[in-house]
Amino acid sequence: MSTLQISLAVGGSLVLVGIVAHGAWSARKNLPKQATPKPAVEPEPMPLQAPDDGFQMSGLDGQPERHEPSFDVDSGLAALTQLTTPERKAVLDILIDAVAPITLESPVSGEAALAAMPGTRRVGSKPFAVEGLRQDGREWEIPAAGYRYSAFQCGVQLANRTGALNAIEYSEFVMKTQAFTDAIGGEVEFAEMQGEVARARELDQFASAHDAQLSFKLRAVKTAWSPGYVQQCAAGQGFVPSATPGRMLLPASQPGQHGPILGLSFDSQAAQAEDPEQTALYELTLSLDVPQVLRGEAPFARMCEIAIALAGSMDGVIIDDNAILVRPEAMEAIHADLEQLYDRLDARELSAGSALGRRLFS
Repeated sequence: MSTLQISLAVGGSLVLVGIVAHGAWSARKNLPKQATPKPAVEPEPMPLQAPDDGFQMSGLDGQPERHEPSFDVDSGLAALTQLTTPERKAVLDILIDAVAPITLESPVSGEAALAAMPGTRRVGSKPFAVEGLRQDGREWEIPAAGYRYSAFQCGVQLANRTGALNAIEYSEFVMKTQAFTDAIGGEVEFAEMQGEVARARELDQFASAHDAQLSFKLRAVKTAWSPGYVQQCAAGQGFVPSATPGRMLLPASQPGQHGPILGLSFDSQAAQAEDPEQTALYELTLSLDVPQVLRGEAPFARMCEIAIALAGSMDGVIIDDNAILVRPEAMEAIHADLEQLYDRLDARELSAGSALGRRLFS
């Protein structure tokens, strides 16, 4: 083989190696950002301590005597009862419900009331509820076995996000309430249908004008994200996984009493892929359902702070639904508008995050 042939062969090999190396580098560069694995924490060795004079020994092996775990019966039963007892607080309110009072000649047991309940708790698209006035109390509650009730009331919600209560739904409400009343031997009084339907329309108009659901989108600038990377970054801001694939939630300061403050979502199919870490995500969404969150949680301010923090740490930009960059001055303008909306909801006694507010905007 001549010197020229050898030179050409060597040159060709070098070119081939360069192409392969460049392809591998490009493939690695285009991989989605991965979550950083947490370092394993080794348990610290337990120091050996000599037993004191009061330490009880059993047997010749020198092992301490086994003590069976004790159970505080009173506190244990109280905790179990608290977890298993259904919520029986009253839900009906004349502000957002059409309410029909039921009078009785004599008290009715909770068992009889439960047996007379209709099979469904809805009238069309609106929630329907039955409440009783306990004979030994002054507050309304959801009927329960083991108590006696001196009066009842049935109610249907006037409006929600599906619209206002209409005449057909009100007629269904009358039929359900009358059937329950007949079963317990009471007498019911209904408000005039046209007046309640008109009240429902007015409430629905108010709700439609004050319903705000906001969202920001975070878009990757250069390198895509893997689902694990998104979840790790979101967890660093306080988000926790939800039951829905591709969705995380920021819990309220009192999670047991209120719903989440913010939602974070990305492609659910990517979250359920066979190898999700090889799935490329280029966008995620931060969302706020304004009427569902207490004003005191400062939800929009936290939404802006988290969006800015995630965009900085994940090398992304904040955009709106029209793919336009969201700048700080735009956030300030939205915040000012929200403060006025909060004031109007408060004035109507339908404050954001309150029980009535959450029911109306659901």
